Amino acid sequence: MSGPTIAYAGMTHLGLCSAVAAASKGFQTIAFSPDRGLVDALGNGRLPVSEPGLDDLVRTHRGRLHFTADPQRLATADVVYVAPDVATDDTGASDLRPLESLLELVLAHTGPRTVVVILSQVEPGFTRAHLRQGRSIYYQVETLIFGRAVERATLPERFIVGCADPVQPLDSALAAFLGAFGCPILPMRLESAELAKISINFCLVASVSVANTLAEVCERIGADWSEIVPALRLDRRIGPHAYLAPGLGIAGGNLERDLATVLRIARAHPIDTGVVEAWIANSRHRKDWTARVVTDELLARNPDARIAVLGLAYKENTHSTKNSPALACLKALEGHDLAVFDPVVKGDVVPFARAAVSALDCAAQADALMVLTPWPEFRAIAVADLAAVMRGRLVIDPYRLLDTEALLAAGFDYITLGVPPRRAKGRDNA
Repeated sequence: MSGPTIAYAGMTHLGLCSAVAAASKGFQTIAFSPDRGLVDALGNGRLPVSEPGLDDLVRTHRGRLHFTADPQRLATADVVYVAPDVATDDTGASDLRPLESLLELVLAHTGPRTVVVILSQVEPGFTRAHLRQGRSIYYQVETLIFGRAVERATLPERFIVGCADPVQPLDSALAAFLGAFGCPILPMRLESAELAKISINFCLVASVSVANTLAEVCERIGADWSEIVPALRLDRRIGPHAYLAPGLGIAGGNLERDLATVLRIARAHPIDTGVVEAWIANSRHRKDWTARVVTDELLARNPDARIAVLGLAYKENTHSTKNSPALACLKALEGHDLAVFDPVVKGDVVPFARAAVSALDCAAQADALMVLTPWPEFRAIAVADLAAVMRGRLVIDPYRLLDTEALLAAGFDYITLGVPPRRAKGRDNA
């Protein structure tokens, strides 16, 4: 494909995955970072993030992907995306200083003909505050989801583009690039686009909170949330793609950031944020679920029991542990006998636990096994192998990865989200 040259400034998760997606669509793509060590690593195929399919995509489209630490190369691009990851602190507040520095660098090394697009997530008002006379600057809503970044970057559902004047047509180079992905393009004013990302995440948080709350009701009254979900998906007001899986609270940083952003906006305006505060409280309550369960089921009567924990990442298919429910649970259990294993995250992130080399090594001589990240490979763990290496017979599996009936038949008690505890065959109380 011939067309505009696209550049991405910032080679962390967002910028790297987005640049690879652009190259996969046939565009000559400049992948810039001021960090020369990072650029050298990328040029040698050493990627700083773990994403399914990313390594293969980089190798396949390497001929159109040009890694560089030279900002002068940006002047050859028709469109430059400013796309560093934006870190958040423990309160969900964003540190936008690295983004602002990179934006200044891009503007200093490009001219009026180059379109600049801010792709990193920012608070409403950020882009308009950084407009420059004689420069075309847009804001585009990023669609990054850790563990699905390649899919989301190459097969976007839609593009939401914030414009200084949404009545005017998009710049031709930007329109040609976005049009190559074959999805709807939604231009709107800058503040609307910045708030659109937050709005999407709010709807997701609302769905998560509904699922978590009602799943807990199911656990108490003998219902099964998994039986209710199909009825909800068939309701047109909710829909077949609704996010209805119960979990262990909000994690990862992005959702927390958006909740914190609206709370900060509300402090300056008469906005009722009671529902936001309720979502945050619900998340904190649900994040404590595993620690409560293992304490009630085992540690209250046997504080010396050994606990095996599979999964440290905040979700599957990512190396990120930002606000990980697994790490929150382990912190609550510090002082007990703990073993941990994750396929990607090194066990030394939990210095008070034994770092195992495999799932079965982690489970060896354990009195209880907790599966706290739904890595696909954990589904393949054979119940007979667990029975052979474990000392106890308690499995806590929030995401229902393991074979429930096989565990019950092998003498395990089984506890998951959204249904009362299941007891080993012969004493099943469900």
